[in-house]
Amino acid sequence: MDLNDKHWRTWTLRFLALLAADLPDQQAWLGERRLTVQTAVEETEFARSIAEGLTSRAVFTADHLHTLQAIARRTAALDATARTARWADSLADDPAWDDVRTLARGFLHTLPDDRPWPLPRRLPPNPAR
Repeated sequence: MDLNDKHWRTWTLRFLALLAADLPDQQAWLGERRLTVQTAVEETEFARSIAEGLTSRAVFTADHLHTLQAIARRTAALDATARTARWADSLADDPAWDDVRTLARGFLHTLPDDRPWPLPRRLPPNPAR
């Protein structure tokens, strides 16, 4: 696997770790970030796009790609009103996130190395927000 593929595989798995985490862990990680549901929808679509390329290079399997496509379809189905809400608040209010959490966990459990994936590292607050 080349360095680019390794980078994008790691990025995708860290994002999936966030989607797969228990609700309190997700809310704690998102915490003070002002990310909207729209951000989650866009990041999920980006992960799906990355997975297509990685699948074509045999980094992920077709089953992994199908799971990411299902996650992207589920988040894309969120209505326009829900997309303006804070992502952290939406997690408990919309049952779509339970489906996403289950799908992301399924993806992570099928990896050959089967190691736990921690939540992405905390980033310092962005003063521009």
